[in-house]
Formats: sequence, structure tokens, C-alpha cells
Amino acid sequence: MSVHLDPARKHDFVFLFDVRDGNPNGDPDAGGMPRTDPETGDGLVTDVAIKRKIRNMVSLLNEGVASYDIYVEAGVALNAQHERAYAALDLDPKQRRKSELEAQQWMCQTFYDVRMFGAVMSTGTKPCGRVQGPMQLTFSRSVDAVLPQEHGITRVTQTRQDDIDKGESTEMGNKHMIPYALYLGYGHFSAPLARRTGVTSQDLETFWRAMSLMFEHDRASTRGEMALRRLYVFSHDDQFGRAPAHQLFEGVEVNPSKPIPRSFADYTVSVRDDLPDGVTLTSVVG
Repeated sequence: MSVHLDPARKHDFVFLFDVRDGNPNGDPDAGGMPRTDPETGDGLVTDVAIKRKIRNMVSLLNEGVASYDIYVEAGVALNAQHERAYAALDLDPKQRRKSELEAQQWMCQTFYDVRMFGAVMSTGTKPCGRVQGPMQLTFSRSVDAVLPQEHGITRVTQTRQDDIDKGESTEMGNKHMIPYALYLGYGHFSAPLARRTGVTSQDLETFWRAMSLMFEHDRASTRGEMALRRLYVFSHDDQFGRAPAHQLFEGVEVNPSKPIPRSFADYTVSVRDDLPDGVTLTSVVG
């Protein structure tokens, strides 16, 4: 078994992805504009956005497979997922403490994203407690400042029949985009927490594959050119780790070769090979 598939080890990982002429993560509080750091102009992509893509990919890879259901699923109420646990185990909500613990175990066994990312499942009349997930992601930040743009577009049909009756032939709209940006993100996997939720080597293999493919099946008009460029996994030969994660991450350097980069080829990515004892590097992508 490859070291990066071992759930009994601590793993820290670095990933790089880029976008061309697209919007990687719109901000609803800013009219859908790409997220940015107002002080530096750096682009941002939330951990929630990346997890959503991974969840969707896991669902595609394991459709109908037991123990790979998705808890946070569009159009499904979370409390309805809790009720599945109580129905499957025939639990009595009045015996709250006992039922909640048993339901929590069932949720970890049934839902991939619960045992990997964790979940707060204490809502509703049939709560399942709170699970701290072993796999955590950070916000991703662009290597260079970005320049969000807004482009006006026209549509040859209207939303309302009344507008057509008035003789209107087009309708205006807009799209937000970034010409090009390369984003850097980090992730962490805790072996002690994985043992509590029941993560297996197959779960880790599924995670790395889903992450490798997450942009390939998430195409949209504003996400047509997004790609995962690099995925480096630092695996420790110990469940608690042999070196602090930030020291490992500092060994990954990304430098532009042009004043205004417009492709991944305009960057140089290097990884130091003087790793601490007990740490192994696996290049999953790149």
C-alpha cells in the first residue's frame, strides 16, 4: 500500500489549480464577483467550494456503493438524513444520549463526507451529535493579485412574455471572470481523528482520485478552463506527524517567470528534497 493511502499516518498536502477566463468562486455578497482579499488583491477560493466539488466527484465515482452516500446533498434536508439513522437502527429519540451515539456511528459508516470532513448533526428532533472530521482544507489563495472583470452579455429571448409583447428582442446580463490566476491551497489529514470516524485506505484513495478529477466534471460557462496542476502529499511515518505542516509547505515554492502570467507555463514550481526524517513525498498530480 502506498504511504499516502495509509489512514494510520498523518498527511499534509499542497495543491495548485488555475483558472483562465472564468470565475472560480463567486461571492454572493458582491453580486457574484470572484472572491478577493481587499487588502492585497489576491484571489480567494473557499474550502467549502473545494469540498463541494470533491463531494460531487465522490458521488459520481461511487454511485450506489454502500457507505459512500453524501450527507450534504443539494435538495435534501439535513434533518431528513438524521431520520434515516434512527429508522435504520430503530432508535428511540426519548433515549437521547444512547440513541445519539449509535446514530452518530451509523452516520459515519453511511456518509463518506461525515467520516472525512465531519459534520454538526445536533439539529432536529433526532440529533446525531457532532463529528470532527480528519480531513480539513484551507482557503486557497492566488499566487499573484487578480483582476476581476465584468462583461455585459445579451440574450435573444426574454424572461417574461410581457416584455416580448412590448416588442423587446434582447435582454441584458453580465458575467464575471478573471483572465488568469493560479491558486495555492493546503490540506491536513489527522490519523487519530480518522480512527474515530472509521476512515479506510479506500476512503483515502477515493479522496485523492476525486480531488484529481474534481474540475473535470464541474464544467460550466464560467468554469470551463479550470485544472488541478499539482497535488503533493507529505506523509508522516507517525500518526501525530514528524514535522510541523508549515515547515513542509514552505518547501514548495511557486514563482512567476513573467510580470503578468497568463498560463501555468509562466510559473516555476519547485519542491525541496531535503525532507525531515520520517516524511515521504508523493506527487499525486504533476
